[in-house]
Amino acid sequence: MDVVAACRAFVAVSGHGSFTSGAAAAGIPQSVASRRIAGLEEHFGARLFDRSSRAVRLTPFGQDMLPTARRLVDLADAMADDAERARLRPLRVAVPEICPPHRLAALVVASRRHRLDLEVRPAGPQERARLCQTLEVGAGLVAVTEAAASWRVPLGLAARTPFPASTVFLETLRSGRARTQARRRILIQPEDDVAHLRDPLTRAGQSAGLAPAQVTVAPSLVDAAATALSSPDLLLCSRQQAEDFGLHWCPLAGPPLVRGYDIAAGLREDLEQLRTVLHADLAQCLGAAA
Repeated sequence: MDVVAACRAFVAVSGHGSFTSGAAAAGIPQSVASRRIAGLEEHFGARLFDRSSRAVRLTPFGQDMLPTARRLVDLADAMADDAERARLRPLRVAVPEICPPHRLAALVVASRRHRLDLEVRPAGPQERARLCQTLEVGAGLVAVTEAAASWRVPLGLAARTPFPASTVFLETLRSGRARTQARRRILIQPEDDVAHLRDPLTRAGQSAGLAPAQVTVAPSLVDAAATALSSPDLLLCSRQQAEDFGLHWCPLAGPPLVRGYDIAAGLREDLEQLRTVLHADLAQCLGAAA
């Protein structure tokens, strides 16, 4: 027997003084209300209502049991409310600060369709890792190598003018060549200031004969993009970022540079939902192939 459902019928009927009205208030047929109350009486071994007259009155036993039944119903309702709040708890997710706001908004909308309430927190790669380690967020998109990534974003170089070839060779950026290409810098945005991207590019630049200052980390993406838009310097970025800034994009010759992202989460359930249900939506935010 469902004791909570039976107590709910008991409380409703006692409050309305009628099986018909009480059942309607509880949202159940009268026959169901009668059956549940009869089951409760059988369970406790005593009558709850005096049915000897047309009016429905509580027996002394029913009067004694009513306060406890009300508390049980109230507790059941409170538990249901708590469960709903817990299920819809905001999941704070640390995301790359380079994700465009309109794509993040679309991600939140998509999460709500799957009954998941995302609260995004944009941050740089080092800050995202820290937020996950300190549990200040429930999950985070952390920077990883291409081999360990669930999402991969190929990088290339972007400039304000079209490239003369379909691939950029670092050797063409050496100082001492054509004056328009002398000392052209490659600007690394903070999102790519991680060892598995910065170090291979720095080594490749050294091998190609670039001056140390020609591969440099910019203070911000906005600063890097503004420099690329107003000078011959080149921005290391994804194709999507280049398009967003109105820059011309070209792949870089040599070992491929690929941003890698994976999910770090405290709860396995959150991890699986982000990796599977929202995989394509996260790919849109990152500019990765779904």
